[in-house]
Amino acid sequence: MVAVREVEKAGVVVVTTNSGGTLELLEKKEKVLVKKAVAEVEKVKEFTKAKNKRAAIQCLKRKRLYEQQIEQLANFQLRPNETGAKATTETVDALRVGAATMKAMQKVTNIHDVDKTMDEINEQTENMKQIQETLEAELEELEGAQLEEQLLQPATTAPVAPVHVPAVRQPNRPVPAKPTAELAALQAEMAL
Repeated sequence: MVAVREVEKAGVVVVTTNSGGTLELLEKKEKVLVKKAVAEVEKVKEFTKAKNKRAAIQCLKRKRLYEQQIEQLANFQLRPNETGAKATTETVDALRVGAATMKAMQKVTNIHDVDKTMDEINEQTENMKQIQETLEAELEELEGAQLEEQLLQPATTAPVAPVHVPAVRQPNRPVPAKPTAELAALQAEMAL
């Protein structure tokens, strides 16, 4: 009975990858084989009580056969785990190589070099800002001069399009004779 319990413990395998239900099928077969092995142990007990050694030995042989089949199924179920374990070891190895590479890069890079490089970058950035400000000031002066030049130039008048007034016939009115004196007085007033 102890062997069966060990087989049951070894037979419990948790696998995260399942390709087409094959793993479930293997687990079901394993459970059936474990039940058969337990049944054979019970038969051995019964035949031993009945003092039938030949039948008890046959039951023990079948039990061993079932245990071998269970072990084979367990090994088959462990293969995907071995593949996962291999991938895990490869990943860990890759991480180790990456860590070693980073250490080597850090040894080559000195903090003083980083500070010096950052100072140079900041200096160049400041130079670019000064150049940009100078160019902007020059551009503003140039635009101001051009605008002033345009304002000082005499305005050219565009030719005025002739206005067409419809010819309306005005009624003939007699022109009074007196308005000439009034007209002269008005003209004198306006001359002031």
